[in-house]
Amino acid sequence: MTCAGRGRSNRCHTGFPGSASWRSDRDEIKLVNKPWQPDQEFEKRIASRLLDVLIRAGLIGVLAALCYVVFAPFMTLMAWALILAITLYPLHRSLARKIGGRQGLAATIVVISGGLLIVTPTALLMNSFGSSIHDFVSAVQHNTLEIPAPRKGIEEWPIVGKRIHDVWSKAHTDLPGVVESMQPKIGELARKALSIVASIGLGMLQFLASFIIAGILMAYGEAGTRGSRAIFERVVGRERGGSFARLSTATIRAVAQGVIGIAFVQATLVGLALVVAGVPWAGVLAAITLVLSVAQVPALIVILPSIGYIWWSGNYSNGAAIAYTILLLLSGMADNVLKPLMLGRGVDAPMPVVLLGALGGMATGGILGMFVGATLLALGYQIFMSWVASNPDSNAAAPKTDSEETT
Repeated sequence: MTCAGRGRSNRCHTGFPGSASWRSDRDEIKLVNKPWQPDQEFEKRIASRLLDVLIRAGLIGVLAALCYVVFAPFMTLMAWALILAITLYPLHRSLARKIGGRQGLAATIVVISGGLLIVTPTALLMNSFGSSIHDFVSAVQHNTLEIPAPRKGIEEWPIVGKRIHDVWSKAHTDLPGVVESMQPKIGELARKALSIVASIGLGMLQFLASFIIAGILMAYGEAGTRGSRAIFERVVGRERGGSFARLSTATIRAVAQGVIGIAFVQATLVGLALVVAGVPWAGVLAAITLVLSVAQVPALIVILPSIGYIWWSGNYSNGAAIAYTILLLLSGMADNVLKPLMLGRGVDAPMPVVLLGALGGMATGGILGMFVGATLLALGYQIFMSWVASNPDSNAAAPKTDSEETT
């Protein structure tokens, strides 16, 4: 028996040199010393599969980009429809139960009622506003507009009184000359006003279309609820999917209810201020304020003409005109105080989170951004707090106190 104790192997060889066992061990030592050679067949299979994955991922990316391009023109419309459907779905379910569970009929009633209550008054208001601007421009162009003489005491106003009195007096005596001197500014102002009216009209058409789509979504509300829950469960897991879906729904409804509640309160305050100031048609102007506030259009559209009436009618003293102007301006800006108080109620997230999301979203994306911003920030807050709560060190044993160590 021979033992190779000094070499690479300490194995003992049984047999003599040249025997079968000796040759087998010698071949094994040669295989160990032979350099490693890669398996080319295995590498080819890995490369082929990786190429297949990349091609499939690229095709899926191209398909997603094409789908986005096709769907992009309807993105705003569908977002509004989804918000309206989520907001009005409890009303739709209550109405469907009262008429025997007919989902389609209930959705039709909700859509028609919403169109009559919101779209029709707004459309009439915008039509009247556009006609007023057109008549004003026509009167200025044909020199048929008459400017009354400035009231006494305007010249005594601090800082701006003398300038206002001079321009007013010149417009009273020589309106064509004033118009000619201010022609570029007047033309630009008229174009901006007409463009605002046109944009509001287009927005109303989009709102009406989204209302109709929301009715279709409400008619299939049960299937939509299951689908949205399945999407959240697929994204964030089965354990948190249901809670995230409920949070999104509650946030959208809270923002919508806050907007409507704020609109009612502001319309009431503006109406009371108009009644106190003695402005004609106070009830009609309050209803117009309600519709504009729901659409997130500033109430100053109603307030400023009313202030102009107070100053131009000649029925108020300077002190009363100043007091009523301040009262109307305060009532018109009441929504800035009411939003922090009424937004975010009933949501499983702190009110500042919902408020910041709504205000930041509205600053970047208008009224639609208000809903999207509040929902995204509420979801982000819940995800962050869930991550904080899942700290593995939170369940660690607390350090012993001095009394525990002595015992």
